[in-house]
Amino acid sequence: MELRQLRSFVVVADEMNVGRAATRLHLTQPSLSRQIAALERDLGVELFARVKRRFVLTAAGETFLAEAQDLLRRSDEAVRAAQRTQRGELGTLRLRFVQSATFEILPRLLSAFRQAYPEVVLDLESSTTLRQTEALRDGRIDVGLLRPSTAVGGTAAVQLGPGLASRVVAEDSLVVVLPARHRLARRKRLRLAELADEPFVFYSRPSGPAVHDTIVGFCRAAGFTPRIEQEAADVQTIVSLVAAGLGISLLISPTPPSNPDTVVYRELSDDLPPWQLSVAWSPDNRSPVLSRFLDLL
Repeated sequence: MELRQLRSFVVVADEMNVGRAATRLHLTQPSLSRQIAALERDLGVELFARVKRRFVLTAAGETFLAEAQDLLRRSDEAVRAAQRTQRGELGTLRLRFVQSATFEILPRLLSAFRQAYPEVVLDLESSTTLRQTEALRDGRIDVGLLRPSTAVGGTAAVQLGPGLASRVVAEDSLVVVLPARHRLARRKRLRLAELADEPFVFYSRPSGPAVHDTIVGFCRAAGFTPRIEQEAADVQTIVSLVAAGLGISLLISPTPPSNPDTVVYRELSDDLPPWQLSVAWSPDNRSPVLSRFLDLL
């Protein structure tokens, strides 16, 4: 049994006339009659009968018509789904992101992508830059929103290495996080060296070794090693601990929203390199959904 036979049968059942059905199908009447006869032989049932010179469906034909129409509908849907998948309109985008991307860039990207491709499934998870690069190379994710490198004393904290492509989407700065009543909170800009005697709330190193080591490197270049009193794995917790008076912190902007009566953010006057935020992917990944995401980017 072939799909063309089903289509022919459905048209004949609609017209109840082989001649008119043949015209619609752009076939000769004998050719269409042979298709219907072959289909009846394959099924082992009669689909049509003549009753008082009228062409009618048999009981088996009526049952088969409903199933044939459903099969053709699902066949058409399968074709459209395959075509839409090829165009990147269906499928899954596996995206990982560093936490500092969640306050500005990530919401903008996802909102635009969701509006353009509402039926693509988004597989989202926070992840460090190092884990993202490993997952990209292994093919476990499609795209990463990460911090590829930040120069510290002429070296790079993180490098993507060969086999990955990237595009810079933002350049961000380091800011000081202070309790609102801190003695330095009245100042608009600070130097790193002025923070030498302060207790710090820091990223825990396992949660982000590149960020941790780079910020420590900046402090050492300013003449001191930060005295870390508390550690946390996420930015929101760091801000909460600063608000509670457990120390100050250094965070990559943009920063999470907070109550200015409890926490303030201050710029640094030091000449520090920017923190690049990049989208990274493997050129070997042929996912149509990834292509659409990069086009939108």
